[in-house]
Amino acid sequence: MLNSLYYNYHYNASQFLKQTPEQRLQILKQLGIARYDFLAKMCFNEANIACVNRFLQNPNQLKFPNLTGSDLSGLDLNNSNFIRGNFTSANLSGSSLLNADLMFANFTRSDLSNANLSGATLNETIWLDALVDGCEFGEGIGLSKEQYQNLKSRGAQFNFR
Repeated sequence: MLNSLYYNYHYNASQFLKQTPEQRLQILKQLGIARYDFLAKMCFNEANIACVNRFLQNPNQLKFPNLTGSDLSGLDLNNSNFIRGNFTSANLSGSSLLNADLMFANFTRSDLSNANLSGATLNETIWLDALVDGCEFGEGIGLSKEQYQNLKSRGAQFNFR
């Protein structure tokens, strides 16, 4: 029973990711979760099947998005609300998160190389073993002095005007 249930969810998530971005957005609207429009932009791969699966299984319980292991590389995620988002082991390399709300987000072991987090709200974020080489931070708020120093020592770039 559990195997067939897993297969159904996996199949549905796969079918979702095989749709065009416009079709995906229509599905998200029908489910009442169009605010997670980044799901319409994701590439089709096994990591994202698992991520989409979590969203489709519980569309009414998505207040704190679980993006563990997802591949969000190169995506425009500007102005997104990812409060308490779990990005553990996620690939965000080259992504743009300008002015995103990332309070309490967990970036443990995630790849943020060459990402842009300028203007992001970063209060209470977790950066354990995150790759931040070339990651750009700007006038955002919320990093502690220790986090700032730690991220800078690992290759993060800070551009303050």
